[in-house]
This record gives sequence, structure tokens and C-alpha cells, in this order.
Amino acid sequence: MQIKKDDTVLVITGKDKGKKGKVLKAFPKTDRVIVEGVNIQTKHQKQTRKAAAEIKHQEGPIHVSNVMFWDNKAKAPTRIGYTVENGAKKRVSKKSGQILD
Repeated sequence: MQIKKDDTVLVITGKDKGKKGKVLKAFPKTDRVIVEGVNIQTKHQKQTRKAAAEIKHQEGPIHVSNVMFWDNKAKAPTRIGYTVENGAKKRVSKKSGQILD
């Protein structure tokens, strides 16, 4: 999976198409990511002795194929490639050629 935590991504399909946000969490085993402000879900929290009942709005996971890495240098969404420098594998932006890691 090429998308990692703290990457800025653009949602390219679905109900939140066109929104940009930061990846809060990545789940490589299921190929899903949680993006800030995208796929907002409603969760009803039961009342407890210490806290009152409330309705929470939180981000849900979306599939990594529905997001694309946002390249700040090119100001556009881009694909990610890989290159090896000094024996280390690094991510590279296909549009600008900039090393991401």
C-alpha cells in the first residue's frame, strides 16, 4: 500500500469526491485508510454514570483505491512510484519526481 499516515490525499470517488484531507490512520491488511473529514459516520453513545448520552460524528475507513496522493509541489493528485537510493527503497511522485520519504 503506497498511502501512509500523515499523507495528504484527494478522494477521487464516492460521496466525498473532491475532498482533500490528511490520513489519520492506515490499515494495510485490509487496504483501508481513515481520512480527516471524509466518510463521516454517526455513532450513538449510550449514557453511563460518568457521561451523558450523545451522538458522535467520526470518520470511517475508506478503501485506498478511492483516494489519490496529493502532491504539494505539483498542486495535483499523482501516482506513487518507487526508487532505490543507497540501498533504501523510497517513494517518488510520478508527476513532480520529488522523493516523498
